[in-house]
Amino acid sequence: MAGIARAERLIVALDVATSGEARALVERLGDAARFYKVGLELFMAEGYFELVDWIVRRGNKVFVDLKFFDVPETVRRAVANLRGRGITFATVHGNQAMMQAAAKEKGEVKILAVTVLTSLDRGDLDDLGFSCDLERLVLSRARRAMEAGCDDYDTKPVEISRLVRKIAALLKPKVN
Repeated sequence: MAGIARAERLIVALDVATSGEARALVERLGDAARFYKVGLELFMAEGYFELVDWIVRRGNKVFVDLKFFDVPETVRRAVANLRGRGITFATVHGNQAMMQAAAKEKGEVKILAVTVLTSLDRGDLDDLGFSCDLERLVLSRARRAMEAGCDDYDTKPVEISRLVRKIAALLKPKVN
């Protein structure tokens, strides 16, 4: 956790139905929290960007968790629309071209690539055509995210320390 301010190590998920409820929660937490995740449920509610802007104006950080997944040009334009709003993180959940498009337009927004949704089980992965085991899939998706220019990845809690060591070894420059 070195380099991350103590007050920013906790990201509070604003998983509520309305922006009014989200504002009330932020106000109730006061200085106890400084970083907020604003996801898809609130995106579909009225006032999403007004809420994001309000949180940023309060001096807090925002993690836009929308898991962009669309054709690369649409992902690129969506990420470009986040720039200049004071957003710290945004998520993308897609293939190499989608991740590259997001990374290309990120500006000051850090892009987190989602490796595998936590709700997916082995049956879901089989249905989607992923025949490898979960660890191999997560490792592959994390490696590809870093190669695509994403800033980090969001992964299922499967042997995280082992995964980090593997990714670091893969990205380490080879010495001849």
